[in-house]
Amino acid sequence: MAYETLLMEKQGYVAMVTLNRPDKLNAINMQLADELHDALSVLDQDDGTRVIVLTGAGRAFSAGADLQADTEGERSSTAPSLSDRLFQALDIQKPTIASINGVAVGGGCTMTLLCDIRIASEGARFQLPFAKLSLCAELGSTYILPRLVGLGRATELLLTSRMFDASEAGDIGLVNQVVTGAELANTTLEMAETIAGFPPQAVRVNKKALQLGLGSDLESARQHEELALTILAKTEDAKEAVAAFREKRDPVFQGR
Repeated sequence: MAYETLLMEKQGYVAMVTLNRPDKLNAINMQLADELHDALSVLDQDDGTRVIVLTGAGRAFSAGADLQADTEGERSSTAPSLSDRLFQALDIQKPTIASINGVAVGGGCTMTLLCDIRIASEGARFQLPFAKLSLCAELGSTYILPRLVGLGRATELLLTSRMFDASEAGDIGLVNQVVTGAELANTTLEMAETIAGFPPQAVRVNKKALQLGLGSDLESARQHEELALTILAKTEDAKEAVAAFREKRDPVFQGR
């Protein structure tokens, strides 16, 4: 399917999805949210895709919701809201990496929290301006943000609505890495290719286990791990990993 607000590119098992409204700083309207939902749903079901990278065209990652657009338009009252659609888009099994190339404001910032890993350019800036706009933070950010940076820091960032830079984002744990703008694409791709080289079933299972662990107790998490270990041990990729280790060669994983 051809998209008007996204660019799509594949490099091996890595799919790169670029928000493509650079003249609007990749502000999010319903069309972009719907297209992103469709694109990520397709990639999540594609055996030829193992890792998804999300970035922005031009000088911004995303300036958040397009406040100049009628984001609901003529949609029925039962259709998902803009926030719902974005959450649904990123609620997928395969690992996602946000490659944050510029400003990430409002929904453009909270969208990155739904990604599994965040890598930011030195020039990236972040803002959660919901309180000053008489809005509530969305996309599950009130759940995720305190778990990343702590309740005190999350409260400060939300209630002051201040802009902060990539260096601070790295210091407080909001992003995993901060690199130069020139290094961003290659650093992101290298990490994505590393993850894509591992057994895809194991990657998905470990991602899910971490998510479940956030709201679980120790014993429940341990029981889930035991079940997952039993299932993964029976896969062809698990047998290939052992065989490759014994034969001192690189494994070739098929996702089975």
